Amino acid sequence: MEVKVIGFWGAYPEKNEATSCYLLKRGDYQLVIDLGSGALSRLQNYINLKDLDAVVLSHFHNDHIADVGSLQYACLVEEQLKQRSNKLPIYSHQKDPQAFQQLTHQATVGRAYQANGSQTIGPFNFTFLATKHPKHCYAMRIELDGLTVVYTADTSYFEELDTFSKGADLLIAETSFYKGMNGKSAGHMTSEEVGRLATKAGVKELWLTHLPHFGDHQQLLSEAAEHFTGKIELAHEGLTWARKD
Repeated sequence: MEVKVIGFWGAYPEKNEATSCYLLKRGDYQLVIDLGSGALSRLQNYINLKDLDAVVLSHFHNDHIADVGSLQYACLVEEQLKQRSNKLPIYSHQKDPQAFQQLTHQATVGRAYQANGSQTIGPFNFTFLATKHPKHCYAMRIELDGLTVVYTADTSYFEELDTFSKGADLLIAETSFYKGMNGKSAGHMTSEEVGRLATKAGVKELWLTHLPHFGDHQQLLSEAAEHFTGKIELAHEGLTWARKD
């Protein structure tokens, strides 16, 4: 089981980088979680798009879905070149019916995941939890052969995240604000909230992602470390977590 950061910025991508996107692999099976602005271009540094097996979306804010349309055209070209024989499944919730409908294109098909429930996607078992965010959004708990990765997606802190993230081998947590700031109204977490979440959940490793375009990101790291003594990484393109399953 391998997880790789493709994009990690919130809101918009910095030069030559991308917003939210994470590549999840097990053997020959490859899926991406979210596909934000710039992600499709950066993703091709690591895989051939014709080898992508699925996409799983947390919500319909543009910094998480901006490149879906471009991917749909890529799949159509691959189909026309006979490089892809099946429609690429794009999983999401159905709380926004119009947006969900647009996931189905000539060479892609929208598939609803079971919000607040579990679903098998490829070799992985996904469990979803509604988060606290202006748009309907879902955190994901991904399990495979005793390994667990949790992705908070976009959310302000709420207690159910502690239980949802319990015992995760890796917690990928959005960290949009610094200590002392209030991210609740925007539906985002601060560095100290993320550190406390990691400790309460007893996770083994923490990645800070969905990073802000201001301040010193090393400060985010040190502020989270005031509350969590385990391994912490700032997300950056190519950052990889891999474990044998």
